[in-house]
Amino acid sequence: MFRDTIKAGEEFIKEAIAKNFNHTFLVEPTRPICIADLGCSTGPNTFIAMQSIIDAIDLQFQSKGLAAQMPEFQVFFNDHVLNDFNTLYKNLPPNKKYFAAGVPGSFHGRLFPKATLHFVHSSSSLFWLSKVPKEIMDKSSSAWNKGRIHHLNAPKGVVDAYEAQYKVDLENFLNARAEEVVENGLMLLQFPVVTDMILDSDVHPSKPFEIMGSCLLKMAKESGHLYIVGRIPLVASAVQINKQMAR
Repeated sequence: MFRDTIKAGEEFIKEAIAKNFNHTFLVEPTRPICIADLGCSTGPNTFIAMQSIIDAIDLQFQSKGLAAQMPEFQVFFNDHVLNDFNTLYKNLPPNKKYFAAGVPGSFHGRLFPKATLHFVHSSSSLFWLSKVPKEIMDKSSSAWNKGRIHHLNAPKGVVDAYEAQYKVDLENFLNARAEEVVENGLMLLQFPVVTDMILDSDVHPSKPFEIMGSCLLKMAKESGHLYIVGRIPLVASAVQINKQMAR
């Protein structure tokens, strides 16, 4: 699934760079083009995405007759501190056209100095929340998510708690990137959303977690062990919410 998302984004990358990438924002010819993949995991999908970005930028320099002025590339691979960066490093393509560095930490806050990134990429990561909304773990709250591990088909209080946390996280993410990305820099974000109208033939992005939750709850009941639910910090947000937050 994630590989398909990366492949689907290749055309967006090519189009965005062809229309908007401006080589003149490289103040110094010796300064590298800095690219960050936020939520990279351990590969290989991240390597495919990074190479697509570099190839598209390379093409722009060549099409403008500036191949001789092509700068070097620095790619930053970011994920949480518990990510297996050693596996990521071992899997780096041997013929890569960039310098690579790992940047551990949450992308919901600052990760880089001001105005250092030319292109930010994030795929299938932004729907993870920075934390589980505390309300859904509070038995006295209207958002207590009893009998579920996710918000799909949950009471309104649960959905509202997830949505509120998502808005906070997305705002923090965008504010941090606004500081880190150079003027006229580019950012490509890919993550599942819920459209205004869901057809009967459509599958809600969160459906697998609802199924997982029902299976876990059934297993817990059969084993006689207590199972605490409501702990997956992931949300499939509405299209309209993301449009409002991006303005």
